[in-house]
Amino acid sequence: MDARDPELKPELKKELNATLQARHELGADYESALVESFLEKVEQRLDGTVERRVRRELAERQMAAARDARTPGPVEGFGERFGFGVISLILAIPLSAIAAVNADIEGLVVCWLGIFGVNAVHASRGLPWTRGKRHRRSDEWGED
Repeated sequence: MDARDPELKPELKKELNATLQARHELGADYESALVESFLEKVEQRLDGTVERRVRRELAERQMAAARDARTPGPVEGFGERFGFGVISLILAIPLSAIAAVNADIEGLVVCWLGIFGVNAVHASRGLPWTRGKRHRRSDEWGED
């Protein structure tokens, strides 16, 4: 229940009316004690409301974290790997020509080692022993 809850307003009105009635009957001498008592009751209700909200928010976050933990990450399919391989081979043609013209056979070897390395790294991303070692980009940069 919160302050917008229709059940809470009548309860607080009753408490306030009872406090005002008691002040009227007891006089101004007991006014500070009556006000303190009323404020204490309001504070207890607010504390209870805040506590319920915090518990609910915590439970929702725990549920969301549990759902995220159970949901497997994006799985790369054959199509993505095949497409990456085809594109790297297509780009290898002009890169090989440039490397061979500018640096002869050594340049060609370095070019193909680079192409092989890029494809090997891309292919190893889906291997079971590497799945737990990857981090989200926000974790690497310390962002939240």
